[in-house]
Amino acid sequence: MMPDSSIRKSLEDYVKLRIRDVPSEIHQTFPNVKQIWKCENQVDFLYGYYVGKIEEGTLHYLLKATRSSTGGFVDAFEIRGILETYRTDLRNSIEKALS
Repeated sequence: MMPDSSIRKSLEDYVKLRIRDVPSEIHQTFPNVKQIWKCENQVDFLYGYYVGKIEEGTLHYLLKATRSSTGGFVDAFEIRGILETYRTDLRNSIEKALS
């Protein structure tokens, strides 16, 4: 579990910020997803990509924020749980960028 509710709130704010930036990142980085990766479904591909990127960034953010208080223990499932609560927002953000 997260050692502090303020840390969890901070992580949720970080996730929201990253999701808000997704459309801009897609336009700058992925102009032709179907041609580059030959994927069938652009939304599913980018959703998986951004879940991984945001999870990695959130883990890094958490480690920096709690380095002295957690003793190195981080529950990756709790981070994934935070991401799952914003699943629809992330999907909508990706779809907005692709339309």
